Amino acid sequence: MNVLVWHVHGSWATSFVHGRHRYLVPVTPDRGPYGLGRARTYPWPDGAVEVTPAELRRAEVDVVILQRPEEFDLASEWLGRRVGRDVPAVYVEHNTPKGDVPNTRHPMADRDDLLLVHVTGFNQLFWDNGGTRSTVVEHGIVAPNVEWTGELDRLAVVINEPVRRWRVTGTDLLPRFAALAPLDVFGMGVAGLADRLGLPADRVTSHDDVPQDRMHAELARRRAYLHLCRWTSLGLSLIEAMAIGMPVVALATTEAVVAVPPEAGALSTRVDDLLAATRRFLDDPPAARRAGAAARRAARDRYGLDRFLADWDRLLEEEVCASR
Repeated sequence: MNVLVWHVHGSWATSFVHGRHRYLVPVTPDRGPYGLGRARTYPWPDGAVEVTPAELRRAEVDVVILQRPEEFDLASEWLGRRVGRDVPAVYVEHNTPKGDVPNTRHPMADRDDLLLVHVTGFNQLFWDNGGTRSTVVEHGIVAPNVEWTGELDRLAVVINEPVRRWRVTGTDLLPRFAALAPLDVFGMGVAGLADRLGLPADRVTSHDDVPQDRMHAELARRRAYLHLCRWTSLGLSLIEAMAIGMPVVALATTEAVVAVPPEAGALSTRVDDLLAATRRFLDDPPAARRAGAAARRAARDRYGLDRFLADWDRLLEEEVCASR
């Protein structure tokens, strides 16, 4: 199939374009949010092809993958066809609802011209989807090509924009864990985090926008992975850390309670419990190794790339066949 899909969420898109289809990825001269094109920090397969808006007008497109509300009108404009009528549409919702949870209406609620796909069961449950058909296709990852060693008595965190998002990402909880061991915080917009937390630079080290393969190699050297998000969809960095073989210390919120089995680390809504588990992994590397091995098995069994792509193949075939 020819699948039109915007490059929005890098890790999800990387997994998605590993399928057996031809993926048309919009590109504009400024490589802005609606024309980012192919990834430039991670190798994408040749099946992901950059197309300009002008080229899309003449392109053969079997299905459109939407990820933002405004893409619906944009795709119709660029294709010169009615998305959802002349060409089937699938809307992928990556995020948890915001606002009046659990009464938040999804922007695609009560539509009969698309299928709404959530990336977690939690998201499907908490969004008010109205009468729109919805389903779940859980995440799948390209497994990192590194394995956990945990030789450094340090803790790893991956957060984008931890200062702006603050309580959402559990940034306010970091000082309590930094008292146990130095933290290495990876992600976008993490520069200057130690100052904002009022901590010495040797307790919180920021690694801003590190290429993914290098970040994975650095994560693998840290003793444990912290996932302190209060309200977020299931971060692919958490699954990647588990696939590396890192023990996980996580808040038991949103989809983490499904993704992280108890033997893979620690899950709790009580921060004191998570601090105790962190202390145990720091003091007992063999225990950390056992938990990390369980995390690795869980991530690769549930979130493997083959399962993810097979689920998407079935869904796309059903939608395209139904439209015909």
